[in-house]
Amino acid sequence: MISRRSLLQVAGVAAISNAQTGRKRVLALIGDRFHNADYIRVALDRVLDGLNVTVDYTIDYRQLARSVLGNYQLFMCLRDGMIWPDGYFGPDAYPYRQDLENPTPEPKAQNWLQEEQALALKDFVSAGNGFYSLHNNSHVSWSSKTYREVMGGSYIGHPPLRPFRVRVVNTSHPITQGVNDFMVTDEQHYVEYDKGKKDILLEAENIDGLTFENLGTKSISGWANEYGRGRVVFTAVGHTIHALWNPEYVKLQKRAVQWLLKEI
Repeated sequence: MISRRSLLQVAGVAAISNAQTGRKRVLALIGDRFHNADYIRVALDRVLDGLNVTVDYTIDYRQLARSVLGNYQLFMCLRDGMIWPDGYFGPDAYPYRQDLENPTPEPKAQNWLQEEQALALKDFVSAGNGFYSLHNNSHVSWSSKTYREVMGGSYIGHPPLRPFRVRVVNTSHPITQGVNDFMVTDEQHYVEYDKGKKDILLEAENIDGLTFENLGTKSISGWANEYGRGRVVFTAVGHTIHALWNPEYVKLQKRAVQWLLKEI
């Protein structure tokens, strides 16, 4: 984890270099209990490779702050809205806890997002910058109406890992140019989108006919919209590295970053 102080120092030094080279700066907040930051970083490195950007990764959710965002042009986030201040049990602990003489209650999750952080993001995007929300980051919208307003929607739920097809439903958007439909084995996230259908880029469908709760086989899988003078993109695929690295999805993610930075 990069501390707030060291991240600001890195950003300050790099800002001078990037001003000279014309490279854009990206802050990526990644990783949570269910999503190891290592695979996300490795995956995003491939996405960002070859683009005109410099990226700083952090697992410290406190870096979503005005004082930090001011050093960047794009904020990316692949993490949910939960923290466990009292710790949590790993999956290997479950069978052993059942027969303990003094059972330990499951620690409780808390929301990490503060309203000031949501407002900082709102102002960041409104001022003309980009926000790329990936996979389970839609869960953070449960914590704040302001965050949901900026991000555009909210997480509903998902079934276990299973194969599904991702279809491009808006072929005229700059992000989807040259991107074909693709298959992944991933968590098919079901989400709500609060704005117009014209913004929806991707739709996921379990072509084996498997449903989730009463929501059917299809789900929104990505959108893009303008917010103030800035731009927002959400794409739902992202629980596994092989899904993040699907060639068509890599192509789409690269174009999403370029669109958010107003390069296409």
